[in-house]
Amino acid sequence: MRELVVLGTASQVPTRARNHNGYLLRWDGKGLLFDPGEGTQRQMIYAGVSVRNITRICLTHVHGDHCFGLPGVLSRMALDGVAHPVHLHYPASGADVVRALISVATPGIDLRLHPHGEAGPIAPGLAVQPLHHRIETYGYRLVEPDDRTLLPDRLAAVGIAGPDVGRLQSEGTLYGVRLEDVSVPRPGQRFAFVMDTAPCPGAEQLADGTDLLVAESTFSDDDADLAGQYRHLTAGQAGALAAGGAVGTLVLTHFSSRYVDVAPLADQARARAGGATVTAAQDLDRIAFPKRRPSSPCLIV
Repeated sequence: MRELVVLGTASQVPTRARNHNGYLLRWDGKGLLFDPGEGTQRQMIYAGVSVRNITRICLTHVHGDHCFGLPGVLSRMALDGVAHPVHLHYPASGADVVRALISVATPGIDLRLHPHGEAGPIAPGLAVQPLHHRIETYGYRLVEPDDRTLLPDRLAAVGIAGPDVGRLQSEGTLYGVRLEDVSVPRPGQRFAFVMDTAPCPGAEQLADGTDLLVAESTFSDDDADLAGQYRHLTAGQAGALAAGGAVGTLVLTHFSSRYVDVAPLADQARARAGGATVTAAQDLDRIAFPKRRPSSPCLIV
């Protein structure tokens, strides 16, 4: 299963309807928890997802609305007896804050710390790019390798079946038959997570060619001056980011508490998003990963 579980959509100030940040990406039996703000543990209960699903925790930066839920989540994992390793990724400059948060969590899980300080891969399929915020901030990009889809009728026509199918996949050719003769390209899916930032090259590289982009939309276009002052995106800028990257689906989140109704922000993003489907996230939304798209050029980060 691949889906995004939205645990919170507020920015600095939560509201009656919006909890602080929190996003769980369920990806082929793995669970990546992004930016667990205050209240994330409780939101997971409401969403019906278990901390046992979490295998990686990814912090974009150490502002409180993106990390103050970490002690609660880790304590709940210890309480529930999570035995598998949990990998925690975060900007190296935030190490003191991260260690302070860990120090007040209940011990007892196999927590592995992975600070990063530059762009590039940080785990298999997972990479970061620097963003442009008031403190060191990184966005995340998860990429599934390109592969090929086997065609049963073509396999049958050349008489390849059973264990020979696996041999053909691993060796690339068998009995004079090439893998390309009995399959079609299957482009890998791509996910990107872009939080607190002004428009910048790092955000563009993260968004490029993604099937599902989660992007902050803190301010309305009408408040562009505030967005620039605090180094955040407006809704229209989030839409433009999606259009520039030929994104499939854009999920807007991290809304300022000044906007009770975020539908106008979704409209602003939609007006500049090109062909992307635009969704203004609500707490506890479950967003299925889009269907695979035809192969297209993509920057590798």
